[in-house]
Amino acid sequence: MSAMKQIKASARASGGKGAARAVRRLGQVPAVIYGGGEAALPIALDYAQTHRMIYAGHFLTTVFEIEVDGAKVRAIPRDYQLDPVKDTPLHVDFLRLSAGSTIRVEVPIHVTGQEQSPGVKRGGLVQIVEHTIELMAPADNIPEAINISVADMNIGASVHLNDIELPPGCKPVSRENLTLLAVSTPTKMVEEMTSAAAPAPEAAPAKAPAKG
Repeated sequence: MSAMKQIKASARASGGKGAARAVRRLGQVPAVIYGGGEAALPIALDYAQTHRMIYAGHFLTTVFEIEVDGAKVRAIPRDYQLDPVKDTPLHVDFLRLSAGSTIRVEVPIHVTGQEQSPGVKRGGLVQIVEHTIELMAPADNIPEAINISVADMNIGASVHLNDIELPPGCKPVSRENLTLLAVSTPTKMVEEMTSAAAPAPEAAPAKAPAKG
C-alpha cells in the first residue's frame, strides 16, 4: 500500500482559466479538491513539490492529507495536466476520501522472476499485454503495484486476471478473464520452426527433347 503523504496548499479565491494563470505566475500549480458531498475547493500547490510528486511515480494511487490553511483534507489525485511542450504540471484534480470509502484506481503490473523463468532461459520473451489492472480498492489499502512472477513459466505459458491473488478488499473492474502477460516464442525461433515445417519446393518437370 502507498503510504499517505502530507502536503500543504493554500486556498484560492476562485477557479477559472484567468485565476489559474495568475496562480502559475506566482510559481504555483492550481488544483481543485472535489467530491465527498462538499463544494469544490480551489487550491494552489507548491510547484517544485508537485513536480517531484508527479514524476516520483505512483502519484495517482497515493492518498494525500492536504493541509489547506490549517484544515486537513484527505484526498487522492484523479487527474493531472502537463504542459504539452515542457511537460511541467499545469493542474491537478483531487477527489475527497471519506472513511471506509472504496474507489476505482488503475494499479501498475510489475513482473518478477525473469531470471528464474525456464521460458526466458530458453530465449522466450515476457510479453506484457496489460500494463495496469483497474480495481475497486479500499481508500485505506490501495496497492502500489500488482506483482506477477514468471519464475515457473515456460514458453507458451500465460497469466490471466483470474489467476492472480488480489490484495484484501480489492476487486477487478473488468468481468473478463483478461490475459495479463505471456512468455512468448522468440521471433527467430518461430521463423526456424516455420521454415522446418514448410514443404520442400517441387522440382520442375524435365523438358522433352526436341524432335529433329
